[in-house]
Amino acid sequence: MKTYNEKMSIYHGMASTLAANTSSSYVPLFAMTILGATNYQVGLISSIPPLITLLMTIPAALLLNKAAEQKKLVAFSVLLARLVFLFIIFVVLIPGSAASWIFLALIAFMSIPNTMATMGWQALIGNIIEDHRRAQFFSDRNRMLTTVGLISTLTIGIVMRDATANAAAYQFLFVCAFGFGLLEVYFLMRHEEGLRVLEDEKKSAMNWIIFKDVGYVRFLLVALCFNFGWQMAWGLFNIYNVRYAEATIFWVSMFNVGSMVAQIFSFPIWRKWSEKYGNMRVFVWVAFGMSTAPFLTAISTNYYYLTFMYMLSGVFVSGTVLILFNLLLENSPKESRTYCITTYNVLLAIIAFIAPQIGIWVLDTFNMDVAMNVSSIVRFSAAVGFFYVYMKRKKAELSNNIIVK
Repeated sequence: MKTYNEKMSIYHGMASTLAANTSSSYVPLFAMTILGATNYQVGLISSIPPLITLLMTIPAALLLNKAAEQKKLVAFSVLLARLVFLFIIFVVLIPGSAASWIFLALIAFMSIPNTMATMGWQALIGNIIEDHRRAQFFSDRNRMLTTVGLISTLTIGIVMRDATANAAAYQFLFVCAFGFGLLEVYFLMRHEEGLRVLEDEKKSAMNWIIFKDVGYVRFLLVALCFNFGWQMAWGLFNIYNVRYAEATIFWVSMFNVGSMVAQIFSFPIWRKWSEKYGNMRVFVWVAFGMSTAPFLTAISTNYYYLTFMYMLSGVFVSGTVLILFNLLLENSPKESRTYCITTYNVLLAIIAFIAPQIGIWVLDTFNMDVAMNVSSIVRFSAAVGFFYVYMKRKKAELSNNIIVK
């Protein structure tokens, strides 16, 4: 039976999912179709949020550590982020190319409170959900939220299938996102947090000894390579869908629905395999699967084919989401795990800013096929790297067993 805070968190998650599904998936389509954004600007849509996250990580952590009640700070951050959608609906009134730049400025500003909200929610949920309940809680929560996301995305695609070039349709979606944001704030404030005991102890910002751990460094390098190949294609997929395949709101929604359906069914499979064979061994196959997505997607602009490709990639995306963070924990020395995770996230934010821009540069310098193939090659190289790390670990474990005997 779920506790009160677990119920409130699930309700908050549903509202958050609805807010994201009525905005995030359609932001690139709105930018290209209505505002006439360039490829470079589309790349910035993917690059700006991680850059802001990188810059805001330390200030956000300081504010959260000083907050007696984190839920109030998180709720205010969510409200501020969702308020930006009310300004975005008026961007269409701005003439010329200035509209797309102002839109990007609003996206950048929105990323500031979004960073605070994301970090704050992680800290809040860690404090109010008991350790022994987290695995079951997150399993149930993720399944419910994915289902809500699936239904909402499917509904939007069907209702607005003929409104791809209609600015009012996007304005309506952004107003809905703001409305769901208000629900997020409401359910956040309903959580029972209690006053936190603030610590006066000052800890070092960095512990460089973590880079002496060979296993962690190997994993870090390969994981960053994998994320680079993964994230450099984010802008490319948006451009391919809109400019090359000329997908409408309906088909963009169907692509996302296909991915979510695949994730719902594949999550339990990856969890079972990772428990049976180990996270690293299974992730090797996940990484190889992820490497096929850009190459195979660029083969055709047929909508049914692309929907199938999103379903196929969704299978491996679920494995990535489920296993990659567990691998980080496995490869981080326990005594310096916090520093390892922080270092990984900071470097990941840098990669997430640079990678989409590299992808757009390759596209503009060569063509879409080359850009997609480069992404596949980088992902494939990372998969080989994960296999190398797995074999080194296997060899080390074998050596230790022989010494023990």
